[in-house]
Amino acid sequence: MKRWGITIPLTGVPLTAHRELIERLPDLGYTDAWSAETAGTDAFSPLLLASQWAPRLRLGTAIVPVYTRGPGLLAMSAATLAEVAPDRFVLGIGTSSPVIVNQWNAAEFTEPYGRTRDTLRFLRSALAGEKVTERYPTFAVDRFKLERVPPKPPKIMLAALRPGMLKLAAREADGAITNWLAPTDVPKVRAEVGPEVELVARIFVCPTEDADAARALGRMLISSYLTVPVYAAFHEWLGRGELLAPMHKLWAAGDRKGANAAIPDEVVDDLIVHGSLDACRERVRAYTENGLDTPVIALLPTGGDPAAQVEGLAPR
Repeated sequence: MKRWGITIPLTGVPLTAHRELIERLPDLGYTDAWSAETAGTDAFSPLLLASQWAPRLRLGTAIVPVYTRGPGLLAMSAATLAEVAPDRFVLGIGTSSPVIVNQWNAAEFTEPYGRTRDTLRFLRSALAGEKVTERYPTFAVDRFKLERVPPKPPKIMLAALRPGMLKLAAREADGAITNWLAPTDVPKVRAEVGPEVELVARIFVCPTEDADAARALGRMLISSYLTVPVYAAFHEWLGRGELLAPMHKLWAAGDRKGANAAIPDEVVDDLIVHGSLDACRERVRAYTENGLDTPVIALLPTGGDPAAQVEGLAPR
């Protein structure tokens, strides 16, 4: 096991109150801190703080949507992190979802594969300090050049679920980022990217021995995420289509409560890590034993002390 990551910021903890914990992460055994971007903090600000609080951590975005910033702004944001954390910042980009892109950010969610590919190619050029004038298939850029070129371009990883995007990540990016999978799903994903490509996954961890509470929270998350078309297709590909069919039917009919209840325990237990701290840590390790390079724990709220839970989930 080489890498062990945590998602920041922690739910319910003010951003500035993270300093003491983040300073301790490397000594606890964490190698990585990764952010996310939905409707909480933006992806870059927590990493900017962490870059100063814990200079040994690798920092990554998982992920920044390719639609919600213009290509130039995305390059500037990435270059800023690459400047303050040279050789320690990984830019993870991806499509996000139609809700986040269209309904929350008033952008058009079109040609997700092409937009991700074109954004990756633009960023490669821009972050290397080139002046970019290019008509890509999904957008055009005219005479963009960074005024502050990072000392070393950051690595760029792609959010990827199914074979097309996974193969693009293997072919043109520096790694693939995935989520919402079980340890036993990792070999199927790994087969698409090959043995040499770094594979990162966010893993949802609910450290409580109250299985009913953990499953109730897990069901709400699963119905919210796995009804999104790209995740529905992902789990169809992974082989959970039949198990999740009742959830999809009830969700489409507007019965949210019924959809949650229709999710089998085995699906929740596959996708949500729960139990004692020791049991959760070993379950996360099972992902690495099945071929995952970088597990990134996303700590779910249990009412316990999140800092103590992060400490308890550190690798042994």
